Amino acid sequence: MQTIKANTYSIYFNEEGYSYLSSILKPTSYSKIFVLVDENTSEYCLPTFLANLATEVEIEIIEIENGEEHKNIETCLQLWHSLTESGGDRKSIIINLGGGVVTDLGGFVACTFKRGIDFINVPTTLLSMVDASVGGKNGVDLGQLKNQIGIIREPKAVVVISSFLDTLPQLEMRSGLAEMLKHGLIYDINYWNKFKDLSALNSEDLESLIHQSIEIKNKIVSEDLTENGIRKALNFGHTLGHAIESYFLENESKTKLLHGEAVAVGMILESHISLEKNLLSNEEYREIKDLIRDIFDTIFFDKNDIEKIIELLIYDKKNEFGKIQFALLNGIGKSKINEEADNQLIYKAFEDYKAS
Repeated sequence: MQTIKANTYSIYFNEEGYSYLSSILKPTSYSKIFVLVDENTSEYCLPTFLANLATEVEIEIIEIENGEEHKNIETCLQLWHSLTESGGDRKSIIINLGGGVVTDLGGFVACTFKRGIDFINVPTTLLSMVDASVGGKNGVDLGQLKNQIGIIREPKAVVVISSFLDTLPQLEMRSGLAEMLKHGLIYDINYWNKFKDLSALNSEDLESLIHQSIEIKNKIVSEDLTENGIRKALNFGHTLGHAIESYFLENESKTKLLHGEAVAVGMILESHISLEKNLLSNEEYREIKDLIRDIFDTIFFDKNDIEKIIELLIYDKKNEFGKIQFALLNGIGKSKINEEADNQLIYKAFEDYKAS
């Protein structure tokens, strides 16, 4: 697959990615390589990665616990101490080998250690390949509130090794699919249409779709790195999706949702808000709802759940001047940012979500 050029870095694929790493990880450039992994990537991806990594620079492995609940400042403290105790300096580099938690958190740690050291993202999940590792957003959660603490700084590079997807359970693959659907909905109707018959896709088709999804996100980010305009469109499905994800994360009586599962619900809800605001036709809304519900399980919400989720919206990082900001659809393949929606519209969207 062809290398994708971003603002200040490139996104490499498969063997070209390993070649790139070998070309820059030299003793004259870096004093030490830290590879950040979680428990899953340590077992399933790290051996293959190290076997293909040709470098004479000393490598130190740092492992964190798996899961969104560990994407917090406490884990950052542990990592800063580990880097310091292991001799990390301003010429060290961190390679984040993992899913969205690892790349988000590892990037933030790199940006703040010694006032900033280089980092490379090597995403191992579909979600991190098409979304989390690309675009320069690095950060952690504050309690149950998603991505409240962070910084925008682009990586040295992103290296996508598609064979790592072979280690993923179907739930994780499906989670990443939500972000790919989002890219079609907000930017490219032709790309969206390719997902209408998933049974016809083979592994080559998937690689092509991943490449296209990364291209879409990169085009948007390249126009608006600091999210003052068009990049806000990438938040479609995430205003309510993040609130849902946070609520299920903190509520012990609920089964935790993967990010993509929560965003899938958020996309249906925010599509309904788009419908109510006359931005989306009923036919388009039904198409979106039916396709997403064919792929993702329906989540049950009672009245108390909905009230608590709406309360969490006030903490969304996109809000301005105390007003909740939505990125909505203006037809399939187009978006409209900085849209407001009152609670009545949100309740109505939940009611329609629960209906067949």
